[in-house]
Amino acid sequence: MRSDEPVGHPPSSWTAPLPAHPLVTWLTRFGQRVRQADRRRPWVLDLAVVAALFVVFCLPDLIPHDEDGGPEQLLLTFRHLPPVGTLALQAGLVLPLLWRRRAPSVALALTAAAFLVQWSLGVVLRADIALLVALYSVTLHGRLRHLPWACAAEVALLIPVAARVSGFVSFWEALFFLLTALTAAVALGLAVRIRRAQLASLRDRAAQLEIERDQRSRLAAATERVRVAREMHDIVGHNLSVIITLADGGAYAADVAPGRSKEALRLVGDAGRQALGELRRMLGVLREKGDTPELDPQPGIADLDALCARIRAAGPEVVYRSGGELDTLDRGVQLMAYRIVQEALTNTLNHAGPRTRIDVLIAADGRELRIRIRDSGRGDGPAQLVDPSEKGNGLAGMRERAALYGGTVDAGPTPGGGWVVTAVLDIAPPPGSPGGTP
Repeated sequence: MRSDEPVGHPPSSWTAPLPAHPLVTWLTRFGQRVRQADRRRPWVLDLAVVAALFVVFCLPDLIPHDEDGGPEQLLLTFRHLPPVGTLALQAGLVLPLLWRRRAPSVALALTAAAFLVQWSLGVVLRADIALLVALYSVTLHGRLRHLPWACAAEVALLIPVAARVSGFVSFWEALFFLLTALTAAVALGLAVRIRRAQLASLRDRAAQLEIERDQRSRLAAATERVRVAREMHDIVGHNLSVIITLADGGAYAADVAPGRSKEALRLVGDAGRQALGELRRMLGVLREKGDTPELDPQPGIADLDALCARIRAAGPEVVYRSGGELDTLDRGVQLMAYRIVQEALTNTLNHAGPRTRIDVLIAADGRELRIRIRDSGRGDGPAQLVDPSEKGNGLAGMRERAALYGGTVDAGPTPGGGWVVTAVLDIAPPPGSPGGTP
């Protein structure tokens, strides 16, 4: 760090932006205004270029000048035409530049033709600079495949000019000067063209990145909506199903067994409080404030016992069995398994009723987690062989959850008249990770 830099300031860096000079700022704004005006009225700039060339290079040849030597000696050696003839040749050289951007090759051809007529008459004019302007326009605005032919045509025109003035300067010196001017015109046109192409590419890239950003935002919002809808479906759908079943059972038992009715009301309160707690946790995650209160952890496989107990309290006989090292599973896998079992039990309660038997099996073998929920069907009539997903998105939600872990979910009727849901989740560690296959 330099010793003269104040303490607390970052060190100087070559990446730091240069301070904008007032002249640079003014030229930048002036250039922006010119480009905006040119987009509205492009013919104004073309006319201004022609007018500037006429004032700077044409007027001096129309004004009478001294015949003495000096730098005018070369001009006085060649043939002089009347002002009308000089003006006609100047018009032939300069006026085609009005189309230098719309038809650059045609403008160059017309200018070259006027140049050829002029030198065949033995006349030298300052307006010959129009030939270089036309070549610059072909390089900048024309098709690049026309550029070699344009350069070859101009070289063919300039070689006789260098030979014509060889009586005053060396032929090679004159040819070098003319070819240098031609090369400068082409180089300037290529530099401006490349710069414009780069700016256009950057603008297109910026527009594409903005579109991709908006698309990613919409996709993220859609994914979040699907996730929230799935969680809300699991929370609200399951608990409401349990509450409705308990309420119906409590109303039936109010006359014959008031004690059972009181117990049903207590279970309804417990299910409602659990649903309210899960809703608060879900909505708390969606908050944007930084002072989100402490939330309970998401349910896992250890909470399946309580889940089966709530379903069992609603009437069905639930038998829960488990196997394998389930407590060591990832929290995301445990939540996935819990939600799948919760959705399957809710569907069974809705479609098979409270007089069914439900067998829940969940087992892990190190590479796969297998889940099976099987019910015996309705206890008061024939089995209802209807896909539970027909009345909602329960089965679709289970399949979406399983797909996140490369798993599958199958559901269908059983020969005994019930329904079975089978899910297989891939819990094997990815290759290269600790405990995975190298």
